[in-house]
Amino acid sequence: MSEARVLSDAPWLSSGPAARVLALLNGDGEEARVIGGAVRNALLHVPLGDIDIATTALPDEVVRRARAAGIKCVPTGIDHGTVTLVVESHPFEVTTLREDTETFGRKAKVAFGRDWVRDAERRDFTINGLSIDAGGVVHDHVGGLADIAARRVRFIGDPGQRIAEDCLRILRFFRMHAAYGEGEPDRAGYLACIAGRAGLSSLSAERVRMEMLKLLVAERAAVSVQAMADAGLLQSIIGGVAYTGVFTAMVAVEHALTLPPNAVRRLAALAVAVTEDAKRVSVRLRLSNAETKALDSMGHRWWRFAGKDEARARRLLYRLGEDPYRDRLMLAWARAGGTGNGAVQWRDLATLPQRWSAPKFPLRAADFISRGIAEGPALGHVLTLAEDAWMAAGFPLEASAIASIADQAAARFTRDHRL
Repeated sequence: MSEARVLSDAPWLSSGPAARVLALLNGDGEEARVIGGAVRNALLHVPLGDIDIATTALPDEVVRRARAAGIKCVPTGIDHGTVTLVVESHPFEVTTLREDTETFGRKAKVAFGRDWVRDAERRDFTINGLSIDAGGVVHDHVGGLADIAARRVRFIGDPGQRIAEDCLRILRFFRMHAAYGEGEPDRAGYLACIAGRAGLSSLSAERVRMEMLKLLVAERAAVSVQAMADAGLLQSIIGGVAYTGVFTAMVAVEHALTLPPNAVRRLAALAVAVTEDAKRVSVRLRLSNAETKALDSMGHRWWRFAGKDEARARRLLYRLGEDPYRDRLMLAWARAGGTGNGAVQWRDLATLPQRWSAPKFPLRAADFISRGIAEGPALGHVLTLAEDAWMAAGFPLEASAIASIADQAAARFTRDHRL
């Protein structure tokens, strides 16, 4: 049964780029509405993100009207009914109403239509099946308004059928619940995800990566991650042990440090105990080079932070740099139990980069050549000895202390190579 209500606080519908697109596509027997995530977010009073538009007009008519109005038009998916209109530098995906004629995964056959109910029924979740017209009237043909009010994520129609159409909807179910749901996941949807979990193996690594990284930073990610672990879904995604307790502790550590959620840092908490784990997860999710490097760094001897005093922490900060130091320390903190016992000491170590900047090593090759060390491998070795001694001495910058460190390093190297 369809339901409608008026959204009173939506100025973007009466003026601005979105209003201009709706005005362009309405009239002369055609209708256009904003659909999906923008409607959901407007009702939940969160930032809109992309604004997508559905229309009864066929793609060729959308193109004709846009060109007549001098609006840039990009045929991003015209064979499937999607055209992108660019208004005042804002892109809007405009898609002709559709209905499925055959469904077999991502390659479902669709036909263009004019039925708003049929178009809504082919979408994934009720909270994504809403549409809003230019007058601010929200149209609900799938029960999305009630689920918005209850903060409940439900599949439209039969959950098993929705998953069979696209197994990525398993991950989207948990991501949507993490972002917009409250309490436990919808039971019917949860059981359907368990029943269809074998389909996850058919998904490309790139699609899984995109959904997982979004899920991990959602507001209630810890609940969804635990539910996925309980359902046996994480094993096939990360290929190893899922440390859900460490993940929850990492979320608490980020909050304690007032840091925004970081997907790779949270992924490390969930899946990485040693560098071998980082390599496996990076391959399975096709992480970028930067993501792989960060994950590997966090997994490398994170336990060395346990019980560190500030003097030793400064040496690690000097060696690692600020971001790798902070992320690796946060993983060690989360693995130590998070914000319980010892939180003050961990917080002091985590905020060290804000209180102390590592100086630049003051000695150079010329300082040791002048002390009789020949160029070549020996020079690199004595520089390492001196740098280690300089760090152990507390990073002194006084000329006398630096000269003493250089003298001792050169003497030690010479003595060791005479033996």
